[in-house]
Amino acid sequence: MSIALRRKADTTRSWPSWRRSFSTPPLWLVVPVGLVGLATLLPLAFVLAQAGQAGWSQSVGLLFRPYTGGLLLATLQLLSGVTAGSLLLGVGLAWLVERSDVPGARAWGIALPLSLAVPSFVTSFTWVSLSARFEGMNSAIAILSLAEFPLIYLPVAAALRGMDQSLDDVACSLGHSPWRRFTGVTLPQLRPAISGAALLVMLHMLVEFGPLALLRVDTFTTAIYAAFELEFNSASAAVLSAVLLVLCGLIVLAEMRLRGTLRFARIGSGASRRPTPIRLGLWRFPAMAFLATVVALALGVPLVSLGYWMLVGSSTAFPVGRIAHALFGTLQLAGVGSLVTTAAGLALVFTAMRFRGAISRLAERLPFVIHALPGVVVALALVFFTLSVVPALYQTMAVLVLAYALLSLPLAQSAIRAVLEQFPASIEDAARSCGRGPWAVFVRVTLPNIATGLGAALILVFLSLLRELTATLILSPTGTDTLSMEVWSHTSKMEYGAAAPYALLLVLLSGIPAYLFGRRLRRGGASR
Repeated sequence: MSIALRRKADTTRSWPSWRRSFSTPPLWLVVPVGLVGLATLLPLAFVLAQAGQAGWSQSVGLLFRPYTGGLLLATLQLLSGVTAGSLLLGVGLAWLVERSDVPGARAWGIALPLSLAVPSFVTSFTWVSLSARFEGMNSAIAILSLAEFPLIYLPVAAALRGMDQSLDDVACSLGHSPWRRFTGVTLPQLRPAISGAALLVMLHMLVEFGPLALLRVDTFTTAIYAAFELEFNSASAAVLSAVLLVLCGLIVLAEMRLRGTLRFARIGSGASRRPTPIRLGLWRFPAMAFLATVVALALGVPLVSLGYWMLVGSSTAFPVGRIAHALFGTLQLAGVGSLVTTAAGLALVFTAMRFRGAISRLAERLPFVIHALPGVVVALALVFFTLSVVPALYQTMAVLVLAYALLSLPLAQSAIRAVLEQFPASIEDAARSCGRGPWAVFVRVTLPNIATGLGAALILVFLSLLRELTATLILSPTGTDTLSMEVWSHTSKMEYGAAAPYALLLVLLSGIPAYLFGRRLRRGGASR
């Protein structure tokens, strides 16, 4: 019997004794899951309450005015353009690196994901600082495609490395050309990786704010921020937020339909040899030029631009004390936020997978709904709640960390679930049969065996929180400073030289988790 079949047999056994002895999860799980579930309801309740105050007639008027129609068209244009651009770059580059004989494939495989180290609003700032001609929708699609394509490239490259070569061998034996083998054999097997990554890119575009504000592009998110912060029109912002939730639902349903029910899993080890690289011939020189151009535009231009402004910018300054303060604030908030978010994600995923129940499953899925709301909506929902119920918590680190958790929980949950699904529950049952209690089994058995997933979750969340902007601007306690806040403050005043040191330091900080995450995905996808 293969490993896959044995694993399936382990996970389909009856519930272990220590879990059967509880009709509900133990208290140390119930409390965090309940708190997270209640917290995720706050933004939804805020949106519904504010939209309800507008009344039916006003809401209909807000929805069908020409301004809203323009925002919808702009949002859909940005979403479709960036997704298409990211797919073309991500899939094409992954195929070149993993399946062709392009020289230096290993070096390209390391260099391409490093553009994740450059936050999208820093990328936008560096391009806009070069020339105002880079403002507008077309420039935004091109710039954000360069910033987002690693989200497509990494999972597609991992899928190509783990793909069973025997199917391609059969197609080759039938005389199919490389292009036909790619479209008829390889591409269908990549469908789950492509659809999941494309969904992530689309959700990012729905809630993106900083880059679009710098590039002078109006979408639902920028309009929501303006309505809340500049016009104090909560009804209009709530109606626009409700539209975003509907768009998110439609996108998720479309992704599920696109993914379909096809499965390409195999039982047994499959083909363990490396696939024969496709010879590019004279095309290897254009391929290398294409790879070099993408790396230069996605990583080189931001770094060179930051270096240029640091050297010649009239506003350039190096206030060591202020930079150190911003650096400490960034590390403190991102560090505490990533620990809290990962712990909350672990509680949600472990409860949903080990204790069957509608409430636990609902609590696990709610954060994915919140992920469709802009950070400004989540932040203002927490402002409204704290001022109305617990004013003492207003503008405290606890509320800001809660906002971080709500915005980043899906990242932690995805990483933890992936590794927990591979850990048989029967091992916990065996430990419990030796006299260990539920908490001891969780700490001494479960946690060590899912440490890789916890590490991936921490890296992902930390990378995300390093560059978080909107919630930090609204909720940060008085006197708090971060690198992203400094970049935003100076770029909004067109002080590009002053913003450059903070942006460069942010890139260097982001580069560490980006490199670790990229390396982990490369190793995880390699089955040979």
